Amino acid sequence: MPATQSIQCIDGATTSEGFLLLDSALRPVFFNRLAVEILVYPQKPESLKDLKSFLAAKIHTTLFQVQGARAPSLVSEFQSGRRRYKCRAYRLGTQVNGNGHGEASVAVILERFSGGSLSLDQVGDRFHLTIREQEVLKHLLVGRTTKEIATGMEISPHTVKAFLRMIMVKMGVSTRSGIVGKAFTTRL
Repeated sequence: MPATQSIQCIDGATTSEGFLLLDSALRPVFFNRLAVEILVYPQKPESLKDLKSFLAAKIHTTLFQVQGARAPSLVSEFQSGRRRYKCRAYRLGTQVNGNGHGEASVAVILERFSGGSLSLDQVGDRFHLTIREQEVLKHLLVGRTTKEIATGMEISPHTVKAFLRMIMVKMGVSTRSGIVGKAFTTRL
């Protein structure tokens, strides 16, 4: 990234998700490289002279939709080239600016839909999994251990095991690998 840009970039070399931190006006404050590559595709980030303005415009036109007089809302998914991405937003704490007004910031995660037949929503619907069971399944599908799942979800390993048992019952399997196999072969 050019040194003249006022946006700071977080190195995204080890993540598979795009990350954006937006200020209260939905302008980018921080981002990782993957988020930029997703939003500027098919162009290369290095080819843009005013990356900050380009990103701000692209965020407003691609990630948000305006419905009447209400504030813009985040789209749940969008397409960049031939790839589809899931879009999730998290409102972060409000900070008081120099004028004494509170400004909320928003973290946005861009996650690529898998190319295969797996859709966590489809699996959840098919087997009637609760939101927490789907969260455990998501962690399991990326190869996390019971302890890692527990840490990530801030629950005990015993609770994770209980969720895994419920998922096994609902999916009609008896092992963790059975869960993964069934999830990857499920089609509606």
